[in-house]
Amino acid sequence: MPRRLVLASLVALAAVPREPLAQSIADRYRDAASRIIARATADSAAWNRIATLTETFGARFSGTAALEQAIDWSLAEMRKDGLDNVRGEPVMVPRWVRGAESVELLSPRRQTLPMLGLGGSIATPPGGVTADVMVVTSYDDLRARAAEARGRIVLYNVPFTVYGQTVAYRSGGAVAAARAGAVASLIRSVTPYSMRTPHTGGMAYNDSVPRIPHAAITPEDADMIARMIARGERVTVRLTMSAQMLPDAPSRNLIGELRGTTDPDEIVVMGGHIDSWDVGRGAMDDAGGVVVAWEAIRLLKALGLRPRRTIRVVGWTNEENGLRGGNAYRDTHRASLDRHVAAIESDAGVFKPSGFGFTGSDSAYAIVRQIGTLLEGIGAGQIVRGGGGADIGPIMALGVPGMGLNVDGTRYFWYHHTEADTVDKLDPRDVALCVATMAVMAYVLADLPERLPR
Repeated sequence: MPRRLVLASLVALAAVPREPLAQSIADRYRDAASRIIARATADSAAWNRIATLTETFGARFSGTAALEQAIDWSLAEMRKDGLDNVRGEPVMVPRWVRGAESVELLSPRRQTLPMLGLGGSIATPPGGVTADVMVVTSYDDLRARAAEARGRIVLYNVPFTVYGQTVAYRSGGAVAAARAGAVASLIRSVTPYSMRTPHTGGMAYNDSVPRIPHAAITPEDADMIARMIARGERVTVRLTMSAQMLPDAPSRNLIGELRGTTDPDEIVVMGGHIDSWDVGRGAMDDAGGVVVAWEAIRLLKALGLRPRRTIRVVGWTNEENGLRGGNAYRDTHRASLDRHVAAIESDAGVFKPSGFGFTGSDSAYAIVRQIGTLLEGIGAGQIVRGGGGADIGPIMALGVPGMGLNVDGTRYFWYHHTEADTVDKLDPRDVALCVATMAVMAYVLADLPERLPR
């Protein structure tokens, strides 16, 4: 072709309006997304796997044999599924042991109250701590009445508002109470709804004040004690705890992959945490998060949808009481973090999904929103600013774009960190929709012609 005709052709092509990127992504991946959604929602495979994992091994607290047995089983099952590069990456984790514990109401009448010690708390003396209870409704209330706290057990009766605000009394309540001279502290469990079920969780100390025992009771009993005191009755309780911190123990981050075809060294990482608290079975928090990510790449493999880049599933260890797994992943993979395209975490329960929260550049956000259009048909296409998770936080801090699966959180804190965190709280259809949502997002991110910009 003569040179002038070549130039004319190029000019003509440049003048043709480009198809909007949203339409381009939708057209390119609509068929694959439809196939993924159809396969994910065809059965209850993911729910069944959550049930098997949680009911076979129960609670999977850091440092326990149950956690390591669950990891061994998961590694074996991933290999049976034909995943690539299945392995456990070593992590040393803290080992807090609850031991025997109780709260006894001694006056104005005798009753044993449901309770759970808070993770990291010290023990009481062998005979327990017996003292009158002082009820406060906030840290400001405690500071204003600090003189009354000396020698007493402080009870924070703070109703649930949002988790980030209310959990402050769980994490820091012992320090504030000790600073006022209290001999122990109790919190109203961090939950908006209760059937007299206490909630555990992590707490912290400050070396500037004495360490005192710290535990949770139920909202019903916290309110009862507050009413008793308001009626002028003297409330005395005995708190007994035998908790102890043992030396760190070996654990592992659980890893399996769907290796990419042309750019396997570029990674989309996604998952949840394989550990749980030492109560309940950790189905919602967070076996479900691990399993939906695992099932996502299993079904991609079954459908023959192998993307350009590698999709890596991680079951992080020790999220609940140390975050050692997330930090170890950052340290182990630090040299390749510039090749991590995105990180996706599911740790809010695998209830009905609505989409994702995203943290990254404006240009990346625009692309992720366009991928979200592929999920609108199942009501999971909403992409909002601000997202991530505790385990991917360490790599997000080093520049990896982060996403968190957003779900209907109405009931999450009803069961969070309790004996009631069991698989029956999850609906098989909702779990399947979470698998579909994670699979579509991860697949498209891993297969786009150009990697997600930072």
